Amino acid sequence: MNDTAIRHIVIVGGGTAGWMTAALLAKALGTQVKIQLIESDEIGIVGVGEATIPQIRHINAFLGLDEDDMLRATHGTFKLGVQLNDFGRLGDSYLHAFSDIGLPLGLIGFHHYWLRAVQGHGSTAAAGATERPLHSVGDLWSYSLNTQAANAHRFARMDKVGSSALGGVKYAYHFDAGLYGQYLRKHCDPAVVKRTEGKVVDVQRRENDGFIESVRLASDEIVAGDLFIDCSGFRGLLIEGALNTGYESWQHWLPCDRALAVASARTEPLWPYTRATARTAGWQWRVPLQHRTGNGHVYSSQFLSDDEASAMLLANLDGEALGDPRPLRFTTGMRRKTWQRNCIAIGLAAGFMEPLESTSIHLIQSGISRLLAMFPDRQCDPVLMEEYNRQTRFEYESIRDFLILHYKATERDDTPFWRQCANMDIPPRLARKIALFRGNGHLQREADELFTEVAWLQVMIGQHIQPTSHHPLANAISDTQLDGFLGDLRTLIGRATNSMPDHARFVADHCKTRD
Repeated sequence: MNDTAIRHIVIVGGGTAGWMTAALLAKALGTQVKIQLIESDEIGIVGVGEATIPQIRHINAFLGLDEDDMLRATHGTFKLGVQLNDFGRLGDSYLHAFSDIGLPLGLIGFHHYWLRAVQGHGSTAAAGATERPLHSVGDLWSYSLNTQAANAHRFARMDKVGSSALGGVKYAYHFDAGLYGQYLRKHCDPAVVKRTEGKVVDVQRRENDGFIESVRLASDEIVAGDLFIDCSGFRGLLIEGALNTGYESWQHWLPCDRALAVASARTEPLWPYTRATARTAGWQWRVPLQHRTGNGHVYSSQFLSDDEASAMLLANLDGEALGDPRPLRFTTGMRRKTWQRNCIAIGLAAGFMEPLESTSIHLIQSGISRLLAMFPDRQCDPVLMEEYNRQTRFEYESIRDFLILHYKATERDDTPFWRQCANMDIPPRLARKIALFRGNGHLQREADELFTEVAWLQVMIGQHIQPTSHHPLANAISDTQLDGFLGDLRTLIGRATNSMPDHARFVADHCKTRD
C-alpha cells in the first residue's frame, strides 16, 4: 500500500445500512483494509423497509449468498411488483410489475403496438388497415408475465418463457429487514470487520482540513479512522451533526411526513406482491412475510391527525394486529452533499424517500456501489467527491420524480390532500416526461435512471395518462398481423403462468423458515 491508501474504515451505525456497507466493502476490498462498525443495542432501528426491488439480487450474488438460505433466515417471500390501488381514481387497481411487457417489434417498443390496437389507426395506416380498435386487445398488463402470475398467486424462477424471446420472471423479496442485517453480519469476514458496541458521543475533526479524525464513545474509547461511513439514520450523526452539510426538503412535492407501522397475523393467500392503497391523506402498505404481514400508513400531518391515521390503519388490516402502531416522522429529501470531506452518508443518513416504490434498501446498495467505483485515498480528491455527489443527486431526483408522478397523476378530488396533489407544480424534468408521453407515447429514460421505461409506462397508463397517438412505425403491419402478434403473446404468457406453482407452495418447498 502507498502512504495515502485508506487502511481503516469506520462505520457508525448498524442495521441494514451499516451491515450491508460492511459486508460489501469487506468482500470488495478484502484484507487490505480494516473495517470497524460501531453500533449500540440501545439505539432503535427504523425497520419499515421490508420490500425490495430486483437489483438487490445482484448484491446478494456478489456476496455469494444462497437465496433460499437468506429467505429462510429472514422469513422472506417473493415479490413480483407493487399493486397500486385508488391512486388515479377510487376503485382503480394496477400492478407496477418488474417484468417486461410484451416484446418490442422492429425499432419501437411494444406499447406502441398495444396503443395502436387500442386506438385504431391514423392517416398513415398500412394498406388494408382500419381505423377501428381491435377486439380482445386486453389491457396493458395482459402482456405482463409478472402481473398474470401475481393475479394467480403463482411464482417460479423462470429466466425466459420456453424457447420464445419473451423474458421470464423478474423478482425481488419481502423480508424482515432487521433479520437481513443480522444475516449480513454473520457473513462478514471477522478478519476484516470488527463490531464495537457503543454510542458515539463526540466527533473530533482535524484543524487543518476539517476531516474527521476520530469518534469518542460513551465508554471514552477513541476510534480513529481514515474514512468514515455515516449509517446513523435520520440524525446523520457525522454528515450533519459534525459536518453541518445541510438537508434539502422535497416536502412541497411529497407532502407525507409521518408513518405508522404495525405487524398483523399472516392471512391467506400468500401474495407475491406488495400492496399500496391510497387513503384520504396518504397511503397504506401491506407486505406479506412467511410468519406475519407488515403494514404501515404513510400520511400528511397537515391533513390527518396521528389518532385518525392510527385508527384508519388498524381498521384496514387483513389480520389481527400484533402490537401497537410504531410512529415515524420524516422529511422527504436528501443531504446537500452525501460525501463531505472523508465522510460518506449511506441510507437514511443520506436522505429519505417514502417506501411507495421500495427504494430504501436499493439506495443503500447504490451508495456503496458508487463508493467502491470511486474509492478514494486518504486525501479524498474533491473532483471525485463532486462526481459522487452529482451521481447521487441525479439518482435521488430521478426517484423523487417517479414518486411524485404517483401523486400528481390523479383524478381524485374527494379530499383536500388529493386536490392539492393534483394541482401542484412539478419539477420540469417530470413535466417534460409526461408531455412527451401524452403526445405519442414516447418514453424518455435519461442516463442510468433507476426506473425503466416499462416502469414509467405502467404508472402513467395505470393512472390515466393516455397518449393521443402512437409511433407511426406501429402502423407498418396489418390488423391481421397485429392481432396475431398480440394473441400469440397472450397465449405464451398464459401457458407460462399456468405452469407455475402456487407462491405459498414454492416458498414452503424451497425456503420455508424452520420453526
